[in-house]
Amino acid sequence: MRMTRMKRMKRKRMRAAQGRTSARATARTTGSRTTARTAALAAVPALLLALTGCSGGTAAPSGPGAASSGDPKGSAAPGAPGAPGTVRTGSALEKAALEQGDLAGYQVSAQGKNPNAPDGQPQADKKPCQPLADIMGDEPDPAARETVNRGIGSQKQVGLAVSASVSSYAEADAKQLITRLEKAVAACGQGFSATVDKHVGSYRDVRAAGYETGGDESVSWTTTASAEGVSAHVHLVVVRQGSTVVRLMALNVASAQQKAEVPHEVTDKQLEKVRRSLG
Repeated sequence: MRMTRMKRMKRKRMRAAQGRTSARATARTTGSRTTARTAALAAVPALLLALTGCSGGTAAPSGPGAASSGDPKGSAAPGAPGAPGTVRTGSALEKAALEQGDLAGYQVSAQGKNPNAPDGQPQADKKPCQPLADIMGDEPDPAARETVNRGIGSQKQVGLAVSASVSSYAEADAKQLITRLEKAVAACGQGFSATVDKHVGSYRDVRAAGYETGGDESVSWTTTASAEGVSAHVHLVVVRQGSTVVRLMALNVASAQQKAEVPHEVTDKQLEKVRRSLG
């Protein structure tokens, strides 16, 4: 009898150990799938990957029009908030960007961009689509003087991640950005591909999207971004407020195929801070 009980206890311990091993294997498999999805999305231009990590940060200017110490045209010049042609400085933009506590039901991150994300401005394979490739980069386009990025995760809608950035421009450049984006959305419905830091991503089904918002002018569209067999539905909104450009991008990281939309409360709050901080 004693031997029988010992054998039973031994079998129970073995089954428990097998269960723990199976659970660990399942966790590793799930983690591997998530890692694989993130790694694949690394081939899609920079901010899309930043979204999958729901992280944001201050992106250093890059590209041919970026600020540099030896180029007065590309460097940020201080000026009174709201003055025509004013170039916003990084510190002023930081105050205008969203921060934790600004939005109930959302987590806002100002930490650095996902380290696996490629750097720089993407290059489109079709010239008319270059503005749409640029908007996926570290900055909305090379004419941006300074850009501050934020990552926003929804606690209301599982998986919804939003990347929000605030950029300073010369007002004429900000106006041209909106015009170029409108033309590119109309011209690139069949899609295009873009390369950044040796990573290639494709964008198909580019469609204008109705989206009511404040600001002086805005443009909104949706697209399906793909890389290495992984795809995601993305919604983008770009708003000009004077010489400041707000860029918002949304996707669902829990279900990449689920259609996502930039929440209006996020857009409204960001524009409210821009008006209050920058005039």
